[in-house]
Amino acid sequence: MATNPQYAAEEQRTILGHPRGLFVLFFAEMWERFSYYGMRALLIFYLTQHWLFSDERSGVIYGAYTALVYITPVLGGYLADRYIGQRKAVLFGAVLLTFGHFLMGFEGSGGQDAASLSLFWLALSFIIVGSGFLKANISVIVGQLYPRTDVRRDGAYTIFYMGINLGAAIGSLLCGYLGQTYGWSYGFGAAGVGMLLGLVVFVWGKPLLMGRGEAPDPVALTRSVAGIKLEWLIYLVGVAAVVGIWQLIQYQEVIGWLLLVAGIILVGYVIMTAVVKLDREDRDRIFAAMFLILGSILFWALFEQAGSSLNLFTDRSVDRTMLGWDVPASMFQSINAIYIVLLAPLFAGLWIWLGRRGMEPSAPAKFGLGLLQLGLGFLVLVWGSQAAGMENLTPVIFIFLIYLLHTTGELCLSPVGLSAMNRLAPAHMASLIMGTWFFASATGNFAAGLIAAATGSEAASGEGAGKEVVLDVYSTVGWVAIGVGVAVIAVSPFIRKLMHLDTLSDAEELAGYKEVGGDHGQDAGLYPHRETKLGKDPA
Repeated sequence: MATNPQYAAEEQRTILGHPRGLFVLFFAEMWERFSYYGMRALLIFYLTQHWLFSDERSGVIYGAYTALVYITPVLGGYLADRYIGQRKAVLFGAVLLTFGHFLMGFEGSGGQDAASLSLFWLALSFIIVGSGFLKANISVIVGQLYPRTDVRRDGAYTIFYMGINLGAAIGSLLCGYLGQTYGWSYGFGAAGVGMLLGLVVFVWGKPLLMGRGEAPDPVALTRSVAGIKLEWLIYLVGVAAVVGIWQLIQYQEVIGWLLLVAGIILVGYVIMTAVVKLDREDRDRIFAAMFLILGSILFWALFEQAGSSLNLFTDRSVDRTMLGWDVPASMFQSINAIYIVLLAPLFAGLWIWLGRRGMEPSAPAKFGLGLLQLGLGFLVLVWGSQAAGMENLTPVIFIFLIYLLHTTGELCLSPVGLSAMNRLAPAHMASLIMGTWFFASATGNFAAGLIAAATGSEAASGEGAGKEVVLDVYSTVGWVAIGVGVAVIAVSPFIRKLMHLDTLSDAEELAGYKEVGGDHGQDAGLYPHRETKLGKDPA
C-alpha cells in the first residue's frame, strides 16, 4: 500500500504500534455495538411486556428483525464498494442507526396502539438499514489501514474485536439495567446516546483514517442522475430501503417465505455453477463448503435463542438473586461477550498447539464439536431445572453454564467457518460463497424466531405447563444438536477429503482473498454475529 505524502506524518504517529485511526474505529464500533446489543437485550421484553405480543408472536418478530439485520449488509457493502466508499457508508449508517435508536425511546401508550406500533416498526427499520450500511464496512476500513503483508493486521483485528465485545457487554449491562429498572425509554435512550457517541467519534476521527475507505471514483458521485447528484441518489435509496423494510417487518411470515425462496435459488445456483463450470477438485470444495454452510444454519437457529426464548426463561424461571440483588434478566445478555473476550485467545492458542502436534481437528470436525457443545448447553439447563424441581426457580449457575458451552461451541464453529469459506471458494466464486455464508446466518436467525415461538406455544409464564413447554423444546433441540454433531464428526473425514487441502496453493488462496476484497474476509471473521468476534466470524 503506497504511502500518500499528505498522510506521511500521520502514518508515523501510532498508539501501541498501530495507526491512530484503528482506535477511532475501535471506539466508533464499540459504541455502535453498545447501542445494538443494549437494545437487543431489551427487545423481547419490550415486545411481550410493553406491546403485549404473545411469546409466540414475539419470537417470530425477533427472528425476522435479526434476520434482516444480517441481510441488509449485502446492499450496504455493494453500494460502498461500487459507489460511495466505506467511510461515507459508515457515516450514513451511523446517522440512520442514531435516529432509529432514539425512535425506540418513544414508547407511546403500549398495548396494541396502532400509531405507536407504526413508530416502533419504523424505528426497527432505521436500525436494520443503518446496520446494513455500517456493519461490514467499518471492519473493511480496519484492513485498509495496513498493507496486505503487514504483520500487524491480525493484531489490529484482535484489538478491534475487543472493542466489539466490550461494547456488547457494557451495552447489555447498562441498557438492560436502565430499561428493566427505570423504564424502556431510559434503556433505549442510553442505546441512542451510545450510537450518537459512536457517530461523533467517527466524524471527529476522519483525519486519522488517512483517506482510507473513500469512494472509488469521487468525481462520479458529483454527476447528476435524473437531476440528483449520484451520491444523494444513493442516500435516497437508503431511505427508500427504510420505507420498504418498514412495510416488510410488519409481515414476518412474508420474510420467511422470501428467505426460503431466495435460499433455494441461491443454493441451486451455487451447486449448478459448481457442477457445470468447475473442475473436480474445485467442485468438491464447493460441496464441502455447502455442507458447512447448511450446518451453520442449525447452529445459529439454536444459538440465537439467547436474545429471545432464553432471555424470557431467565426472566421468569431463574433465581437471579446475586449478592442480595435481583439482577435484571437482560443483563445476562452480556455473558456471551465477556466469555468471548476471555476465551477467544485461549482457543486461538489451542488450535496452534494442537496443530504443531498434528492433533488439530479438521474444520468439519470442529463444526461437529461446536454443535455438540451447543446441544449440551441446552441439556445442562434442562437437567439443572429438573434437579431443582419444576416448581422451583432454576439456580442461576445453569445460565452461566449454558452460555459457557454455547460460547465454546461458537468458537469452534464461527471463525473456522469463515476461514473455510475463504479457503474453499475459487477466486471467481469467493464473493458468492461468502454471501451464501451470511445468508445462512440470516436464515438461522429467522429459524431461531420460529423455535422461540415454539417455546411460547402455550402460556410460558415460567410456572407449571409453560415452563415445561420451554424445557421440552430445549431438550428436543439439545438432543437434535448432539445427534447432528455426532453425525458431522462421523462424516468429517469424508468432508475433509472433499476439501482437497493437499492441493490448495498459496496462489489460489491469495486470489480468493483478493476476490473477496481481503478485508471483507477479515470482517466476516470479526462478525457476522458480533457482528459479526475473533471468535464469531470473527464472528
